[in-house]
Amino acid sequence: MSANRALPHVLVLPEDDANRQIAIGFELELDWSVQRQFQILNPPGGWTKVLETFESDHIGAMDRNPRRFLILLIDFDNNTDRLSFAKGKIPQRLADRVFVLGALSKPERLRSAGLGSYEEIGTTMAKHCREEHEATWSHELLNHNADELRRLRTHVVPILFRQSENPGAA
Repeated sequence: MSANRALPHVLVLPEDDANRQIAIGFELELDWSVQRQFQILNPPGGWTKVLETFESDHIGAMDRNPRRFLILLIDFDNNTDRLSFAKGKIPQRLADRVFVLGALSKPERLRSAGLGSYEEIGTTMAKHCREEHEATWSHELLNHNADELRRLRTHVVPILFRQSENPGAA
């Protein structure tokens, strides 16, 4: 289902199928009333392809629609410099609406670390994002996302999680 572009909405551009499944788990935690404000796009296959697709397909669309937010969901492949590289592709005018998140290595490591299936990982991440609970997000394979998570909570949580559903909101 595509996002309702007349409302503030969040698109997720996952690197691969594993990241797409995590995003599906996140989406399962959303209330039905906001599901039209969240859309998971087709994975382009690789973190460099995510950045290329962002530049070719999404920068112009985001310029035309100030209600659009975008999450680039990539594998960091144990390279923390990848965040800086990816953020360098984001024009300053869009910096408050584009987020770069992902596993420090690969999503497969999250599963082998006992965090559950990809969808379970995504569902737990959504719950903890909404509740401002750090357990999953502080895991060694996810804690490098801390700054992006803070920004996400500021800009995206109000769109995807109604205040009445957000018991941890200040």
